[in-house]
Amino acid sequence: MSVVGIDVGFQNCYIAVARSGGIETIANEYSDRCTPACVSLASKNRSIGNAAKSQMITNFKNTVHGFKKFHGRAFDDPIVQAERSKVPYTLHKMSNGNVGIKVRYLDEDRVFTIEQVTAMLLTKLKETSESALKKPVADCVISVPSFFTDAERRSVIDAAQIAGLNCLRLINDTTAVALAYGIYKQDLPTPEEKPRNVVFVDIGHSSYQVNIAAFNKGKLKVLATSFDSYLGGRNFDEVLVDYFCEEFKTKYKINVKENPRALIRLTQECEKLKKLMSANSSDLPMNIECFMNDIDVSGKMNRAHFEELCARYLDRIEAPLKVAMEQAKLTREDIYAVEVVGGGTRSPAIKDRISKFFCKDISTTLNADEAVARGCALQCAILSPAFKVREFSITDVVPFPITLRWKSSSDEGVGECEVFSKNHPAPFSKVITFHKKEPFDLEAFYSNQQELPYPDTRIGWFTVQNVIPQPDGDNSKVKVKVRVNIHGIFSVSSASLIEKQKGEADDVPMDTEPTVQNEGKQEEKHPSLLIEDDSYNYEEESKMQVDHEDAQPREQADSTNQPGEEAGASSTDNKEGGAAEKQEPNSGACAPKVKVKSIDLPIVANTIRQLGRDVLNSFVENEGKMIMQDKLEKERNDAKNAVEEYVYDLRDKLCSIYEKFISEDDSSRLTLMLEDTENWLYEEGEDQPKQVYVDKLAELKRFGQPIQDRHREHEERPKAFDELGKKIQLFMKAVEAYKQKDERYDHLEAAEIAKVEQCVNETMNWMNSKMNAQSKLTIAQDPAVKVTEIIAKTQDLDRICSAVINKPKPKVELPPDEKDKNGEAQNGPVNGQSGPEGKTEAKGENPHPTKPRTGEMEVD
Repeated sequence: MSVVGIDVGFQNCYIAVARSGGIETIANEYSDRCTPACVSLASKNRSIGNAAKSQMITNFKNTVHGFKKFHGRAFDDPIVQAERSKVPYTLHKMSNGNVGIKVRYLDEDRVFTIEQVTAMLLTKLKETSESALKKPVADCVISVPSFFTDAERRSVIDAAQIAGLNCLRLINDTTAVALAYGIYKQDLPTPEEKPRNVVFVDIGHSSYQVNIAAFNKGKLKVLATSFDSYLGGRNFDEVLVDYFCEEFKTKYKINVKENPRALIRLTQECEKLKKLMSANSSDLPMNIECFMNDIDVSGKMNRAHFEELCARYLDRIEAPLKVAMEQAKLTREDIYAVEVVGGGTRSPAIKDRISKFFCKDISTTLNADEAVARGCALQCAILSPAFKVREFSITDVVPFPITLRWKSSSDEGVGECEVFSKNHPAPFSKVITFHKKEPFDLEAFYSNQQELPYPDTRIGWFTVQNVIPQPDGDNSKVKVKVRVNIHGIFSVSSASLIEKQKGEADDVPMDTEPTVQNEGKQEEKHPSLLIEDDSYNYEEESKMQVDHEDAQPREQADSTNQPGEEAGASSTDNKEGGAAEKQEPNSGACAPKVKVKSIDLPIVANTIRQLGRDVLNSFVENEGKMIMQDKLEKERNDAKNAVEEYVYDLRDKLCSIYEKFISEDDSSRLTLMLEDTENWLYEEGEDQPKQVYVDKLAELKRFGQPIQDRHREHEERPKAFDELGKKIQLFMKAVEAYKQKDERYDHLEAAEIAKVEQCVNETMNWMNSKMNAQSKLTIAQDPAVKVTEIIAKTQDLDRICSAVINKPKPKVELPPDEKDKNGEAQNGPVNGQSGPEGKTEAKGENPHPTKPRTGEMEVD
């Protein structure tokens, strides 16, 4: 089973696999451990990764990069509109309002969704993983930013499905880093001790994330997360780009931003300059040849000036750190260590600000680039039954508070309640009890829009169907289970109707439930809501009673849903509810026994920006077709490259090692043929079907292969004749030894030796004739004998003669008297032992041959 962790970054991707007892970050076909998050589409095929990055300048309109921020977003989203000016390709509004990318592929204009483009990238990463593991890859864990909303997370999962990957879990970037940090620690406090609090700061190319995690032995619990989704390494690149654009406009009178190719080149150079300034504080030059309008440009920058230009971004470093500390309710003294990862944290200015905030040195024990991928691979290994991993539980959090609003066709029973507060443990499930007479709708949304990096707070609508009143006309109790799953995605996972039945009805399996007191008109107008936790990580069951008739402020009502207070509310509600339900008003001592049964209810879900099943299946099919097209194009290119390689190789050898093996006239004709083939390759042969190249290569080999064969025969023939000569000498010596009465061969018959001698003489005559015939030919002519014939003759000689010469001598049996003298009696040794000298005699019979004898023995 494959165990793969994938870090899909804004700029680069990393793949980690679990094998050989550890986690290893694998390299691609370019021996590079990072694969650019870049897809380039052309008239024949797709280029992905390093090959696509090399086309960012030459094919900028059809080379897609920096598309991670478009997941799950509408075309009219402010973030999408802000990104439009930063990308050289064209964004397109889809029919459903989502973002599409318009490119030219297979000589026609095509629009691909973000899920399809991401699937292309994941397909490449999957192929790289399969090449490293030498087996198919299906299961994986993919990282996403901690601030990704439901729509964005669903979009990533859909992309993985299109690429043929089974995503076992979407894990937050900083949670993966925390796992990679904690699972190897041997000195973590025990579960009974105070946990070790560690801050993880991840500044990537496009975002900034902070995570505070508490570690105990075998346990990781995320306490708080914070972020700045608009701050990253590319902001500092843009500062340099803007600075040099203004400088070049003044110095060289060119407007760089009007030329997309020049802008891409400048951005790449500024990124390199930024990295150099992280290690050097002196003035650093930047020179670009033939930059724009055949003008060579140059400039310089130093770290101090750069930090002044980036002051507005550096000032934003502290805010997420402060927010995370406040949410975790920790002080600086409670922090054990501060770990930084991500390419952005290599900047000294950023390190200094983080260090000053926590008043301690920051730690860089983790690989800044590969830590997320390694954490993903560890999580995948934990989820995989094929690997034995140290027990380590992970408790993540809900990044944004989630509220549920419900309503039915009537105006009665309308309300809302916060079901998951910010930093609520996840994954987590809660059971909500409604009292309804008819189907009703549930709307889930994020309740704090100010901190949400997404313009639409809606998560989705869920319709609970087939709700009917009780036989007596009262409201039915409907239990709805809501869940934040392992991917961090909210869903209404199930709903059931509790139907009351009177009488014994022992043949129907039902749960007994007391009668409920509040079943009057007042409850119909103001239905009660009961929330029960069904946690994946916690054993306690917390319940919350929300009375919508109460004039309690909204803030207070929400505060009762805090995890720490739910357990207390649970015991109170159970006691009061139990007392109220045991005795019904106006009921006699012999109240009828009430039994209930649970009936599953269908749920219709309509989530925001979710791909439909039919659309998703069509995307999977299209991806398969594009993979096949890439494969066919690769085979075509390989066939073309084989022709080109053969032309260059043969032409080079005709002037060197093959020069003596071809006549001058034939060499001139073949050289001319190779030149014609080379010209054909760069003209009408530039774009031909695969079979045309195969036929062209076969035609060339028809003339070139004989030369190659003559060279090979000339090189290998002496060795083959030498081996045959050694065999002839070996068997001739054996024949002479037999004639000299050598005792080694005295067991052989004369006819057998005559057969050997005849075979040796025939072989020697054949060899001499072939060598004489070959000596009369030039090396430019076809050989009189081939190496394969010589090897076959050697094998035949060895097979016939060895069977005679190596024939073993027959064994000679000694007379019975001689056997007795040597102590080899027919009864064999006694007690499993035989003396090397003398004779062993046993007295007495042994009735059990398998057991040792117990009689007396005399030894002579």
